[in-house]
Amino acid sequence: MKYEKYEPLLISKDALEFKFISDGPKGRIQKIVQFNETDNQDIYNLSFGDMMPDGMVNDCVKNDNKDRNKILATVAAAVYEFTAHYTDKFVFFTGSSPGRTRLYRMALTANFDELNGDFEIYGVILMKGLYFVKPFIKGVDYFGFLIKRKMN
Repeated sequence: MKYEKYEPLLISKDALEFKFISDGPKGRIQKIVQFNETDNQDIYNLSFGDMMPDGMVNDCVKNDNKDRNKILATVAAAVYEFTAHYTDKFVFFTGSSPGRTRLYRMALTANFDELNGDFEIYGVILMKGLYFVKPFIKGVDYFGFLIKRKMN
C-alpha cells in the first residue's frame, strides 16, 4: 500500500504477533496485530487493535488518533510479513462492527490493483449460518475477507 507506515514494526520470533505505536493527537497508543490459527489449520485469523495490559487485543475501541490510513498500512505490512513466513496459509479478517468491515472493504477496493498482484483476495459471505467464499468483487458487502499470498 502506498501509505506511510509506522516504524518500527516489532515482530515476534514466530511472526504471529506484531506491535507498533500509533502517534497522534490522542497520544501514543500501543497497537497489536495477532495471527491465530483457526479450527482449519490452513486459515489464520487476524486480530488487531489496542494492546491491553495483559497483552490481549481490544478490537472494539475507537481512538480517533487521526492516523487511520497509516494504521491500516502498518497492519497490511504485518500481513505481508506474516504471509512471507507462512506462504501456504490463508488470512481471515473481519471488522468488530459492520462499519469496520466496511472500512476494510473500502481499503481493499482502493488498493485492489496493488494487493491483487500479491494476494488471492476473497470475500466471505454468511448466509443461513453457512460461509461462502467468493472471489472479491468491488462494491459487494461481505461478512469478512480471506487472502493468501500468491506464489510468484
